[in-house]
Amino acid sequence: MKAALSARSAPPLRTVLPPLVFGVGGLALWQLLTVAAGVPSFLLPAPTAIAQEFTDNFGRIVDAASATGKNALIGLLLGAVLGIAAAMLAVRFRLVDGLLTPLAAAAAAVPIVALAPLLNSMYSTTTDTPRRIVVTIVVFFPMFVSTARGLRQVPQVQSDLMTSYAAGGWQITRTVRLPAALPYLFTGLRIAAPGAVIAAIIAEYFGGLQNGLGSRITSAAANTAYPRAWAYVAGAMLVGLIFLAAVLLLEQLTRRPRNTFWRAK
Repeated sequence: MKAALSARSAPPLRTVLPPLVFGVGGLALWQLLTVAAGVPSFLLPAPTAIAQEFTDNFGRIVDAASATGKNALIGLLLGAVLGIAAAMLAVRFRLVDGLLTPLAAAAAAVPIVALAPLLNSMYSTTTDTPRRIVVTIVVFFPMFVSTARGLRQVPQVQSDLMTSYAAGGWQITRTVRLPAALPYLFTGLRIAAPGAVIAAIIAEYFGGLQNGLGSRITSAAANTAYPRAWAYVAGAMLVGLIFLAAVLLLEQLTRRPRNTFWRAK
């Protein structure tokens, strides 16, 4: 029994091994090509050079990642809350659905490279507000679309049953539709979380405070310190992975009570 439980809890080797082998093999091939072919660092630095710069500038990378991560987190939370609230209104009222759906699609079609400079000109260069607004807009669309789709997937018989119990529209949404939409909600979060980090970094390319990963990347590249620029890129990748891992962990935590309940039954 204990062996079965341990085998179930341990991650399968076939799930972990392929990406691990692919990553190590890719880095080894990258190192071999850059050294053997003599590729200039401005085209592609060697992984060892990037690792050295990452170690030497670890404190600066952590500070920049903290600034970027804070903007991405605030924008992610605001975009998620607004997207979920808008989806609940759209499902509840057909008129609101007709108004919000085109607006959400239009917001998703606005490129960050056009939006970030405009917001930077509207606000002071000593504030992170423009970057957080950019992230909020980027996160809003996937959260709105995924949550609205999930809220509409509830079988009609469940809604009719709640109506027969004299439940109101908002009560049905809160007790039936929203719990049933959790898988779709987390699908939107899995898309939005890395996108929030990307949006925060891109927004930093267009002026403002020089304290984030985006500004450090452009500064290092402008000074021809290409391995250091790639080290900051590696830091950005780690921030994105942390955001995605946090979403996956939160999803597992929300599923655990339901799984425990059904095993108890």
